[in-house]
Amino acid sequence: MTTAGDVRLYMTLQKAAHALKKSADQALLDAADLTTAQAAVLVVVKSNKQATQRLLAEQLGLNESAVTAMARRLITRGLLTRTRSETDGRAWALSLSEQGEQVLVAVAKPFDDINEKIDQVLGPAGILYLADTLVTLDKAFSVSD
Repeated sequence: MTTAGDVRLYMTLQKAAHALKKSADQALLDAADLTTAQAAVLVVVKSNKQATQRLLAEQLGLNESAVTAMARRLITRGLLTRTRSETDGRAWALSLSEQGEQVLVAVAKPFDDINEKIDQVLGPAGILYLADTLVTLDKAFSVSD
């Protein structure tokens, strides 16, 4: 029986994740001077009216302090705007600025190219298997607050 340790699975996952992130970051930096982490924030904000930093942290699996710093940088760049939440007077709601909308359009092609390469490498069955496996691993190792 082969074990995760036998095939150095953890190291292989780390290397693959690093290579994918590095390639994706470079493509997005070239297209819009944006990292994948920053793009993820913009995508979550776009899909959630009245997005708060807490919501971003939950959806992206990050600490609120990391999200606060990233949101601040994106606000400074003019990609996000911040207003008081309509539902919680203590919280700030984030929304995309017009420039933020334009940046998301600019990174759509690089993301499509990355996904196309994944499609070519894995094929439909491999994609479903990997996605299911990664969800299972995420659930197994996620620490609940």
